[in-house]
Amino acid sequence: MNDMMYTELAPDLKISRVLTGLWQIADLERSGKALDPVETAQFMAPYVENGFTTFDMADHYGTAEIISGTFKKTYDGEKAIQLLTKWVPEPGKVSKETIRKAVEERLERLQTDQVDLLQYHAWLYADPAWLDTLYELQRLKEEGLIKHLGVTNFDSAHLRIALASDIELVSNQVCYSLLDQRASGEMRKVCDQYNVKLLAFGTLAGGFLSDRWLDQSEPHVDDSYTWSQMKYKRFIDQAGNWEDFQKLLHTLNALAKKHNVSIANIATRYIMDQNHVAGVILGARLGKSEHIQENLRLYSIDLDEDDRGLIQNHLDMLNPIHGDCGDEYRKPPFLTASGDLSHHVSGFPDPYPTSKNINGNAIVVSGTYWEDMAGYSRAIRTGNTIKVSGTTATHGDLMIGGNDLKAQTHFVIDKIEGAILSLGGKLEDVDRTRIFVNDVNDWEPVARAHGERFKDIQPANTLVEAKLVGEGYKVEIEAEATIKN
Repeated sequence: MNDMMYTELAPDLKISRVLTGLWQIADLERSGKALDPVETAQFMAPYVENGFTTFDMADHYGTAEIISGTFKKTYDGEKAIQLLTKWVPEPGKVSKETIRKAVEERLERLQTDQVDLLQYHAWLYADPAWLDTLYELQRLKEEGLIKHLGVTNFDSAHLRIALASDIELVSNQVCYSLLDQRASGEMRKVCDQYNVKLLAFGTLAGGFLSDRWLDQSEPHVDDSYTWSQMKYKRFIDQAGNWEDFQKLLHTLNALAKKHNVSIANIATRYIMDQNHVAGVILGARLGKSEHIQENLRLYSIDLDEDDRGLIQNHLDMLNPIHGDCGDEYRKPPFLTASGDLSHHVSGFPDPYPTSKNINGNAIVVSGTYWEDMAGYSRAIRTGNTIKVSGTTATHGDLMIGGNDLKAQTHFVIDKIEGAILSLGGKLEDVDRTRIFVNDVNDWEPVARAHGERFKDIQPANTLVEAKLVGEGYKVEIEAEATIKN
């Protein structure tokens, strides 16, 4: 059983296939009173002694890091412990000093000299500050403060951009469950191409995917429920309705009886069996409830082809969760506990600075060498019209996306979106795009990336072959947008 319980996330980082998530520390501290770290830390020992040696937390999970650091410092057993954490800064540009301070705070709270895995969350991809932050985190990794670097809630396009741009990531932590199959699409392709694994959370949908809710009437979720229950009831509603959800539970219950386990076990094992998943994160309410023996049964389950087919047939009948991984934090409908971002961020600064040109029109510059040299702006607004110059995958003096056609295209569209946002519009206002590819044989990946971003907008579009200026650039796009009053 021991070999089955662990996997290599990296050659020097072996983790539990079932990680213990500590997000509910924040829920337990919702009243504002912090848990006693010494007293609470003792409840982590039974997990470790039963082989669940990996704990996942974040800077905003209350005092989870402090409790975990206290435990690891005082633990006198023989098993190695892995503490994975996340850093979620405010939107906008972050200085190198702030980034270093954030990493040092993680080290202090965890009482260690090196973070096993630091996972970064970005709020707005149209602001290239997220890339600057990742490059600086990688520099701190090379300095030795971080053992491995990962991301959390990244969509497939931006995981691709980071990896193609030489950011050394080993993982992406995303929501992945029977209700939420977004990670089984384009995300799987990116993981396979770049040999990156997923850490899946939300696998039990806040406990709704369990025996407890079988044949129960639909709950009217309010503030008396846990934050996880408030959040994942929204997923249930988007996937269908309570009747559809009950049908899924009945299917899982039949399989649970076949394998002599629980509904939660079947729901978890199905996600564990996905080859791009390194581990699933199951929440623990330390000192309140623990499911150690229940989780151990996961390793006794062997879902056969008929089992998986039965589950898949039911999943095909559910509505897909909107968008890509992490979109619940970036665009409506916001599938958060509150249904918006009010508990997360206060607002978003403009991605790029704006100014007025000699004619009084608002303009944006993105800071590339060519803008200053050739005397043009990234975008200009005249009345309700925004015109965006031909844009390549350039950030400062870097070419982003390497040789990955889709990565370059997605970053180009990010820059276009950032310019439009800075001038008071949004990507949905775009009504015309023109695409220039350096080699006409590259048209399809570029067109597919454009389709992923504009499929609901459907602007007028032209794609032609044109020799581009600059070594390595494969695609250039210009755009026009009309702001709707």
